[in-house]
Amino acid sequence: MPNIKDDINLNEFLLDGAESETIEDLRKIDEKDKKHLLMAGIDVEEKERSGTFLHVNHSKAHCKTCVSDVEILDIKEALEKYDSLKDYYWKAVDPNTDKYTKAIYEKLHGGYFIRTKKGAKIENPVQSCLFIKGNKVGQNVHNIIIVEEDSEVHIITGCAVAHDVRAALHIGVSEVYIKKGGKLTFTMIHNWGPEVYVRPRSVIVVEEGGIFINNYILIKEAKNVQLYPTVYLNGKGAVSRSNSILVAPEGSYLNVGSRMILNAPDTRAEIISRAITTGGTVVAPGHIQANAVPAKGHLECKGLILKDGVIHAIPELEGTVAGVELSHEAAVGKVAQEEIEYLMARGLDEEEATSTIVRGFLNVDIMGLPPQLQHAVDEIIEEASEDMF
Repeated sequence: MPNIKDDINLNEFLLDGAESETIEDLRKIDEKDKKHLLMAGIDVEEKERSGTFLHVNHSKAHCKTCVSDVEILDIKEALEKYDSLKDYYWKAVDPNTDKYTKAIYEKLHGGYFIRTKKGAKIENPVQSCLFIKGNKVGQNVHNIIIVEEDSEVHIITGCAVAHDVRAALHIGVSEVYIKKGGKLTFTMIHNWGPEVYVRPRSVIVVEEGGIFINNYILIKEAKNVQLYPTVYLNGKGAVSRSNSILVAPEGSYLNVGSRMILNAPDTRAEIISRAITTGGTVVAPGHIQANAVPAKGHLECKGLILKDGVIHAIPELEGTVAGVELSHEAAVGKVAQEEIEYLMARGLDEEEATSTIVRGFLNVDIMGLPPQLQHAVDEIIEEASEDMF
């Protein structure tokens, strides 16, 4: 992955003493904070949700499970409850990967543990939120997800800061294990602030016949984000798809991509990225490596430059055996003038026409979101499109 533009001085952030009080009823959260949570896909009403986990600053604030087929715990509680969890904890991610993983290894604030029961089909999504209140607060979390054999679940993770927070640091390690025939749809929506630094480190391991669908949405301002999850398709017939939608306003630096390693026959991988800059920088690396046959992979990155900014697409395809099928397409440009003129001829002014095209470019239909979340994301994009102009 390309070198990050700016290193982070961890000593500039508060890493002690910001524990949260328990929040029994999420509806009692400050109204402005509720909106920030909604803009990260989190429903404080907890309607049509199979469970909720909320971590605020340095500790768990709310944990609720609504169905018996899924278990949700704070990671610290899970480690105390299950000795077998040591077989997963720090097994996919090396704590010495970089100074950010090491920071979590040395000082863990919390995080979530989510596990489905074997064969369970979880109808409604599980939602989790990693939330920061207070300027210059640093947050270290470690998450573990285990999707047991032949089970299915959709997890919505919203990461956000409070309405009055400008500067903060979020560091997260996520280790995801999808067992034989399991399916995980993982939708991550970030709603940060103008001086927020973000360093997630994620590894996903998929066994035979498993499916991992990863959706990532960041269309609000953030200072500096580096996100590059690695997916290992280790079992025959495993499938992975990554969809990302990125908007970089002036002052934002986003280094966001995906890496997929196809280690077994009949595996398939796809990386789809849509990026817009309105003055910020987007670096979009994508890497598909195929080490078995038959295996198929496709990488697609498209970017729009609406105002002076930078989009740097870096597609990488790596085949190590004869017979793999890998492809990519990348395009960076501007809104086509003929498309604007076409819409203006039908009654829209230039700004309305451009905004309509941008919303179409940021189409999330491919993500397979449940209707309620689809509607919420459409509203987020609508609001963001208005801000761009």
